[in-house]
Amino acid sequence: MDKQLLDLYSDYLLSSFGQTPATRLSNILHGSISHDKITRFLSEDIPKSKDLWHIVKPHVREIQSGDGIMIVDDSIEEKPYTDENDIICWHYDHTSV
Repeated sequence: MDKQLLDLYSDYLLSSFGQTPATRLSNILHGSISHDKITRFLSEDIPKSKDLWHIVKPHVREIQSGDGIMIVDDSIEEKPYTDENDIICWHYDHTSV
C-alpha cells in the first residue's frame, strides 16, 4: 500500500465538497500524479483491519496515556425510508419494539 498516496487521497476526500473524482485530484496536483495511478491505487485489494491497525498504531501510541481511554462509536442510525441494496443492509434495532 502506498502510504503517501493514501494520505494524499484521504486529505483530498476530507477537504472536498461534492464529488471527488481522480481526475480532479490529478488536476489539483497539476498532473504530478496521473488519474490512472490514483484509480489503480483505489482498485487495489481492500485493506484488512490488521493492515489499518499497522497504519494507525504509531499515532495511537504517540497520544497514549494512562489517564484516559479511546472510545470508538460504531452506532447505526435508523433510516426508515432507505431501501436495501448491495451496500446497505437491514439491521435489527434492539431499541424498538
